[in-house]
Amino acid sequence: MLEILFLIVFIIQVFYYLYFFSRFAFSSNIFKKKSNIPVSVIICAKNEANNLKLFLPSIISQSYATFEIVLVNDHSTDDSLQVMLDFQKKHTNIQVVNLNKTLGNKKNAVTQGINTAKYEHLLFTDADCEVKHNNWINEMTSHFSNEKQLILGYGAYEKINNSWLNKLIRFETLLTAIQYFSYAKANLTYMGVGRNIAYTKSLFAKANGFTKHQHIKSGDDDLFVNQMAVKNNVSLCYSESSFTYSKSHTNFKKWIYQKRRHISTANHYKLIHQFLLGLFYISQLLFWLLTFFLLFTSGSLIFISIIITIRFFLLYIIYGFSAKKLKETDLVLYLPFLELFLMIIHMYIFIQNIFSKPTNW
Repeated sequence: MLEILFLIVFIIQVFYYLYFFSRFAFSSNIFKKKSNIPVSVIICAKNEANNLKLFLPSIISQSYATFEIVLVNDHSTDDSLQVMLDFQKKHTNIQVVNLNKTLGNKKNAVTQGINTAKYEHLLFTDADCEVKHNNWINEMTSHFSNEKQLILGYGAYEKINNSWLNKLIRFETLLTAIQYFSYAKANLTYMGVGRNIAYTKSLFAKANGFTKHQHIKSGDDDLFVNQMAVKNNVSLCYSESSFTYSKSHTNFKKWIYQKRRHISTANHYKLIHQFLLGLFYISQLLFWLLTFFLLFTSGSLIFISIIITIRFFLLYIIYGFSAKKLKETDLVLYLPFLELFLMIIHMYIFIQNIFSKPTNW
């Protein structure tokens, strides 16, 4: 009986790898002609004075004809506002919005930034993100067209040598990217990351802003995408020069809290997305549990071993090609351990979120 269940779980996993994830793993990034549309880059910051000093120059120095930078100070208690104003004095294409009282969550800050932006096409990143190529704006905005109003990019994390937590964070980011890029290619777009995303003012207005999920603390990126993505209005950008880079957490507890906040938004996705994401996780969990159990109890070890071998072969092929695209190839060696550890952490987070909800962004 358990062998039959193991086979069913295996078939489900194979379906995900071959039907969904192979779409991204074996795809080619579409290179567009150079863009010349005016663009507003929007960055919201709360207590990010040091990061603004470090990383804002990488945005200012972009090689792009017409762009502005809208900096939104979301009730910071450090020197973020002064840093923004200092940059504004030196660069005429910077606008500063100061929110001097708490309005609830990041969505309010993003909304104020969008309302202030003078251009139709909007590009978003975070204050702790660095852009390492001066072609970032062009790479992302070149995907805009009359039809394509929502552009999904990749937000990577910097590598830290000899750090298992850093590997785990980057693996979770890689897996998330494989999923949202793959589902988008299957016309089932469900999320994007605020560290690197672009959309139009018109699309934001059509959604009536964040009104539908304003009461939810997080989700200015993924819930908006989940709400507004349709079959033909999404484009993907994952060329290396379009990546943004953030410093990963070095404190395990803080990272867990961040993931609790992110995962809590998944309950508000469309039902089809909740089903697909949930089934994949459950099939992963059952595969590992049944693997450990059947290896010690089954009388059909050859059958079990063949299934395990095929599944891990697909894992290495799909994740390997995907990691190469997203410049995360150093993670491939540790795939089974990272997958198992992340799965356990997600289980812990799901249980924690049942009893208490994270509140701050």
